[in-house]
Amino acid sequence: MASYFPKHTVSWKVEEPPAFRKLTLSVVEMGLLTGIVVRLYRALVLTHGSNSWIYFGLTAALGAVILFGMSTAHLANFTIRHWIWRAPLFAALEIAGELLASLGLIALHREPWGTGRAAFADWPLMAGDLLVWRAVPLAVFTLILAGVVQIVRYLLLRHEHRDHTIEAIHDEHERQVAAHEGGA
Repeated sequence: MASYFPKHTVSWKVEEPPAFRKLTLSVVEMGLLTGIVVRLYRALVLTHGSNSWIYFGLTAALGAVILFGMSTAHLANFTIRHWIWRAPLFAALEIAGELLASLGLIALHREPWGTGRAAFADWPLMAGDLLVWRAVPLAVFTLILAGVVQIVRYLLLRHEHRDHTIEAIHDEHERQVAAHEGGA
């Protein structure tokens, strides 16, 4: 009879993921950290930058890379099916992180707002702006990323001449849809 279990438990090896990988697995940590980093970057750019459109464009692009890069770093750990709840939660936590950082910057009189500094009375307006300027772009980006991931997966399967796998996935999807419609 085959031995499926080792005789000594010391032969088991547990591999810990690297620190950044462990961080990317947590939606709470990634969302809050992203929000804090984006808000601090925004405050730095708006208070110490120039008035040229080139500077504004480059700094906005770098801010988008930070926001979408951190989102991608988190979502890449999971299947697209899990993105349905992870992406909106990430966006909500990113906004919460930005609002917390904003409160700290307002308390230190360092939060830029218009041509001056923000006050605590401006904070609700900032929260509304974040829903438009963070949640909507993250939702659109997630949809585009999901589409790209699906296309790349399909092309890789085609390149490997695994058409039978594509058909099996399609058939499985059709069964799930039929089961869902039948139960509803």
